[in-house]
Amino acid sequence: MDVSKLSLFEALTERMQWLGQRQHVLAQNIANLNTPGYRARDLRESDFARMVGRSHRGVTLASTSGAALGSAGLQRGKAYEVITDPAPGESTPSGNAVMLEDQLMKVADTQAGYQTAISLYKKHLALLRMALGGR
Repeated sequence: MDVSKLSLFEALTERMQWLGQRQHVLAQNIANLNTPGYRARDLRESDFARMVGRSHRGVTLASTSGAALGSAGLQRGKAYEVITDPAPGESTPSGNAVMLEDQLMKVADTQAGYQTAISLYKKHLALLRMALGGR
């Protein structure tokens, strides 16, 4: 049984991918803290309701070959939309609009979101194991 094909696990996997890419963008912002004219960037927030609605398929047949049934699911390695901070607020005389405190708060928020997604993934995996009679 491939649990990655279950809609809940697909949604959590996509969320973790989004959070990982967001962490990369935030790290670039911090790395460019002293670059003249650099503006902070972020990822556009994923629409979780759309993601869950799209991945809901009910019960499907299992197959032993990927060619047997069409593979429905989320795109792996999906590129998310990077946006520039529309209202940067303060900027340095060189035109840099990256505020370290804001970026560190976003990094902490991203880390907390990732830990939550991992925790949910582990809990649901444990529930499946228990339902199947495992420990």
